[in-house]
Amino acid sequence: MGFQRRLAPSGFDRGVSAALCALSAAAALGAVPAAAAPSDPTRAEVDRLYEAAERATEAFNRADERADTLRGQVGDAQDLIARQQQRVNSMREAIGSLAGAQYRSGGLDPTLALLFSTDPDDYLDRAATLERISAHQADELGELHGALREMSRQREEATGKLVELERSRRAVARHKRSVERKLTEARRLLNSLSGTDRAAYDRASRADRADAPGPAGAVAPNGRAAAALAAVRSALGKPYMWGASGPHGFDCSGLMQWSYARAGIGLPRTSQAQQFAGRRLPLSEVLPGDLVVYRSDASHIGMYVGNGQVIHAPYPGAPVRYDPVGMMPIAAVTRV
Repeated sequence: MGFQRRLAPSGFDRGVSAALCALSAAAALGAVPAAAAPSDPTRAEVDRLYEAAERATEAFNRADERADTLRGQVGDAQDLIARQQQRVNSMREAIGSLAGAQYRSGGLDPTLALLFSTDPDDYLDRAATLERISAHQADELGELHGALREMSRQREEATGKLVELERSRRAVARHKRSVERKLTEARRLLNSLSGTDRAAYDRASRADRADAPGPAGAVAPNGRAAAALAAVRSALGKPYMWGASGPHGFDCSGLMQWSYARAGIGLPRTSQAQQFAGRRLPLSEVLPGDLVVYRSDASHIGMYVGNGQVIHAPYPGAPVRYDPVGMMPIAAVTRV
């Protein structure tokens, strides 16, 4: 059966794309004076919607990644079953040839064949040959039975993978709908704000809640981090696209994965997994190229670039950009 390589491209629905990673940066808004931002009820509801949408995006990324893995496993299983079927067919042909030879050489009961034989020595020679053929045939039959059992096990395993793949397909669609609903509502609320209030919201989302970490003039700790740092800087200005991992748009974890891939390092797809992709450090030791993970559920991530700043993929309408490292609560710092 044929499978599309991807259920839906990472970052599908470009209308929704430009999605969410750091608009949830508004989690930090509580530290901003009320006068600096739109009314608290509206601000809090937008924050809640964007944070929920970001969590749904990371859930989408997990389901999409799992579906990709399952598609590969199903394809491998189908290839293996096809090879096993060829082996079984070859065994059956070989056994059929042996059976035909045995029938042609020894169709009569051995005792009667000896009575009617004009050459007893020739009969004994044929009987010995038939015995060897029969023993070989028994071995071949045993191998065939084993091959059939293995093929049955492989088919059962492939069927289980197909069932799991379908569950992942449904999960991807469910998370997609969840993200879209939340983003639509958040956009509706933001569009209801005046230009002044929207500007205040954006300033509040970029408010710094911590002193600039790391030593002055710090540089990347190794060549890999330096290469990833160069890559993430090259993405500045690219749009936020939820579920996307470049090169034309990114969500927060997609940007980190893409940047480190340019350095030859394969990161997991989600921010939750990326926080464990290297050595954990205290914020005081952060260096350029380190991953900075936000919120207790690790639903947002950026790359520290020095001078108390990160580069990350923020929220709908906001391109990949610099922001203060303390823009929202920090959960972890990871050096890849």
